[in-house]
Amino acid sequence: MKKLPIVGITMGDPASIGPEISLKTLSDSNIYERCKPVIIGDSSIMERAKEYTNLKNLKINSIKSIDEALFTPGIIDVYNMEIINPHDYKVGKIAKETGDASFKYIEKVIELAKEGAIDATVTNAISKEAINLAGHHFSGHTEIYANFTNTKKYTMMLAHENLRVVHVSTHVSLRQACDNCKKDRIYDVIKIANEACRKLGIFNPKIGVAGLNPHCGENGLFGSEEIEEIAPAIEKARLEGINVMGPIPPDTIFSKARGGWYDIVVTMYHDQGHIPLKVIGFVYDQENSMWEAVSGVNVTLGLPIIRSSVDHGTAFDQAGSGKASELSLINAIDYAIVLANNNL
Repeated sequence: MKKLPIVGITMGDPASIGPEISLKTLSDSNIYERCKPVIIGDSSIMERAKEYTNLKNLKINSIKSIDEALFTPGIIDVYNMEIINPHDYKVGKIAKETGDASFKYIEKVIELAKEGAIDATVTNAISKEAINLAGHHFSGHTEIYANFTNTKKYTMMLAHENLRVVHVSTHVSLRQACDNCKKDRIYDVIKIANEACRKLGIFNPKIGVAGLNPHCGENGLFGSEEIEEIAPAIEKARLEGINVMGPIPPDTIFSKARGGWYDIVVTMYHDQGHIPLKVIGFVYDQENSMWEAVSGVNVTLGLPIIRSSVDHGTAFDQAGSGKASELSLINAIDYAIVLANNNL
């Protein structure tokens, strides 16, 4: 009988849609055929989320050890941190109390993964403003994970269907992102991207590297980064046997990747990679004034533990409505399962 990976899922900011989409996701018994899920958060918050989602028949199994988890459809195992209660905050509002709770859920899930108590971690959205109000000065999940796992070389991968992108820089200003476009960092990201594809079962990955400037600089007319930094990094990786191509103009590389030219794209900065992913993954129904789909996955590569995440924010404006889509969380869990199965 195939061993199912244990997947720890953080509840996210208690005032966000995280508790709701966690319940909606784990209400599907099919999830339990692929993994053993456990929520890291507060049982009282998950109990209240049942009211928003009309899933009152679900039971919450409050635990203090992974050994106590039942992993049974219809029963949601919650590693109960007992940090915050429903009366401590307002749903849909930024607060240092919810920021502190969401940060501590992350600390715990990382601890459990490092101990080997769980096989993979999945994170719901946090508010960067809230965690900083609480005194935890990080720019996002990626940096938190890198800090607590003492990882120096890492990157963010976003994925939706056959489009995957990794980033040379993420949560910095655009001006600093240009300064960070250096040969050694680009080379490291190419190597991390190659290894990630292999772990996903793509054994001879085709990697495309985006340029930084319009038209890849037009031979130095619009910028020299392609000549001085990007092309040398690509050549170094190619000499090591990595199937990498570029630099390729940013305005065409993503369409080519969707068409199967590349298995993964190395982008130079945050929005260069995020925008194309969210254009295809986030679908808004204008006629009904609602999001039809909010899908996509965020995976931190280069860590000693597995971390995938929803590819959307806290959606405070939807919190408490029960209408938020759980599709991105389902996708994130599926990615975590694939990566965990390749490690087991």
